[in-house]
Amino acid sequence: MSKVKVVTDSSVQITDEEIKKYEITVVPLSIDIDGEQFIDGVTINREEFVQKMLAAQNVPKTSQPPLGRFIDKFQELSADGSKILVIAMTKSLSGTIDAARQAGEMVDADVTVVDSEYTDRALAFQVINAAKMAQEGADLEEILPAVEKIKQQTHLYMGIPNLENILKGGRLGKLAASLSTFLKINIVIQLKDAKINILKKGRGIKTIENYMESVVQKIEENGSKIAEIGISYVDDITLSRKLEQQIHEKLPEIPILTQITSPTIATHAGKGALAVIYYYR
Repeated sequence: MSKVKVVTDSSVQITDEEIKKYEITVVPLSIDIDGEQFIDGVTINREEFVQKMLAAQNVPKTSQPPLGRFIDKFQELSADGSKILVIAMTKSLSGTIDAARQAGEMVDADVTVVDSEYTDRALAFQVINAAKMAQEGADLEEILPAVEKIKQQTHLYMGIPNLENILKGGRLGKLAASLSTFLKINIVIQLKDAKINILKKGRGIKTIENYMESVVQKIEENGSKIAEIGISYVDDITLSRKLEQQIHEKLPEIPILTQITSPTIATHAGKGALAVIYYYR
């Protein structure tokens, strides 16, 4: 039986320990900050990116990995006859999926590409579980339904207190257009089925705080059913840490990863944004 090797992109919220333990390959995206080029996680880390983003004259630009970066990885990973499973961020935020699929068609390897319909820790839920199964000897026919099940049971909520990046970035299309007359409001969005929906609008950070408190309450009410939680932020950890502590006090057995988000998400969400992400068993 051929081994399955799991690949993802650098928008994923994952620890170095998890990457090593589960033998996951992360292909980095490219970043442009005021004309200066970087490779995500290679020539710039997340903390450095946020500081540069906040000081930049223009909203940074992130772009999918070049084809050659995928091709090189696919050739390297398949050299021993292994199959490759790519689980990448939602197509609604990036062309990474298309780049991976195109690269897969250009190499002599068995490459399967899956749109996670998510990003950040929600992407990691799928990637880590697929990698665990691959290590245990599962084949693609077993892994793919398990990934789909996690996708369907995942919830991602993000609070955005500053709309400047969304409006200037232009990648969120109709969502950005609907917000153009609400520059000074805070919003809460949900990413579900690869679509971004606005759940709440209001003035003042309390709009976000109150909604996230309701998300935490829902998590606590479903405690035994929750498998894992991720809390991600751009530049201010204060509310993220508060939410983490609230959950941990009620549900100490559920793992929570609280970390700064990727340049891709920071670029879209902007200063002060944070997300709460979880999935059901």
